[in-house]
Amino acid sequence: MAKKSIKKNTFFSVLKTGSSILFPLITFPYISRVLLTENVGKINFGLSVVSYFSLIASLGISTYAIRECSAVRDDKQKLSGISSQIFSINIITTIIAYVALALTLIFYHKLENYRFLIVIQSLSIIGTTLGADWLNSAMEDFRYITIRTVAFQFISLTLMFIFVHKPEDYLKYAVVSLISSVGASVANIMYRRRYCRVSFTFNIDWKRHITPIVYLFVMLLAQTIFSSVDATMLGLMHGDYEVGIYSTAHKILNIINQVVGSLLWVIMPRMSYYFASGDYTEVNKLLGKILNFNLTLGLPCAVGTILLAKEAILVIAGEAYVDSTFVLQIMMIGFVFSLLGGNFLGNAVLLPSKREKDFMIICCICAVINVITNYFLIPFWGPVAAAVTTTLCSLIILILSLFKVDKNIKIEAIGKLAIAPVVGCVMIALVCWLCSHISNLYIRTIVSVLTSMIVYLVVQLLLKNSLVYDVLCSVKKRLSNKQNG
Repeated sequence: MAKKSIKKNTFFSVLKTGSSILFPLITFPYISRVLLTENVGKINFGLSVVSYFSLIASLGISTYAIRECSAVRDDKQKLSGISSQIFSINIITTIIAYVALALTLIFYHKLENYRFLIVIQSLSIIGTTLGADWLNSAMEDFRYITIRTVAFQFISLTLMFIFVHKPEDYLKYAVVSLISSVGASVANIMYRRRYCRVSFTFNIDWKRHITPIVYLFVMLLAQTIFSSVDATMLGLMHGDYEVGIYSTAHKILNIINQVVGSLLWVIMPRMSYYFASGDYTEVNKLLGKILNFNLTLGLPCAVGTILLAKEAILVIAGEAYVDSTFVLQIMMIGFVFSLLGGNFLGNAVLLPSKREKDFMIICCICAVINVITNYFLIPFWGPVAAAVTTTLCSLIILILSLFKVDKNIKIEAIGKLAIAPVVGCVMIALVCWLCSHISNLYIRTIVSVLTSMIVYLVVQLLLKNSLVYDVLCSVKKRLSNKQNG
């Protein structure tokens, strides 16, 4: 396969991430005001339940498939064989997941009022399995992924405005939400044939696949606990209102996570390829760029969100969700820890280097800590406790991951990479403090964000941030080529 440009793939990934951000920024303010806090809580409680069975179906297959298919992508016959085996395992695990979900809905009576909602939301499981989108990622076809994602998000957005108008329409919203995910997955069934033939087979090399898949499954189970168990335990111990407060803050966090994580899925296939070939020169070079990207983009997002948390909640969700402010601020502290821990050391270093067992153990330790602390603290402090426990676990993941990094990983001038982003964040804090005197909410928010972005960019240029310079040089080169053409 022709070597595809990381810059082009990053562009498409950022574009896809941009649409994924714009989509909830349009839908969530509308939905939070139409469905109201309790129905928003129901939707998110249902999603948290479905996420566990989705995890059983996925079994860590996506990450494993990207890594394994990337290694043989130049051999169509081998690619077809491995893809079909992984796809078949996924079909089997999906059937098991649906059986487990059916038994849970039948015998667990606390879910009785959520059964129909959960059944609707669970359709995303079969859609994801049939789509096998991991093949596109392994082949680095981010152009198609982006175009398809944006198209189905637009369809879903249009249907939402047509059919969702009052609190009782929360089931309609659940159906409409499926369009953007299930529709995109089903569209991939025909498209992926250009790479290889993917079909169900009983000829599976279980010995080869099962161990790494199980490790990744357990790791993802632990990660799902971080993202879903809080909402689930809040729903069981408190109620829909607390889930609505927590999930509002969590949704804003997810938007920021998508921005910073946009590069990870671009470099995952290439990083796996370099690790497989033992090319640590390229590995270290690429890791340096990822760390620079995370710091340059992630730190200002964290600082800006902490300082403008109340404004973000009021603008995006409304006055009814103002209790989410402190929860969001705590979550953003955890985001900084995960920026360097789970996001960088875990997903960009340990997984591509086939150290999934180490990362699995780390995630399991933190999952146990998360559940235990939630059990004792949520009854007293509700959503705030859930945010604190997740933040604590993000810090533990960072610390433990440092001890498991391959000794051949040597990123040069780490301190130098952090100087420009840190100084830029100090300037953002100053800008937000000055803008806090503006009385009008919307004017204050817009002026704070735009001025912070301009000041931060100027600081990066003055301190010669290599990432910013590379982006500007690429833009300048493209503009120059168009003019000459």
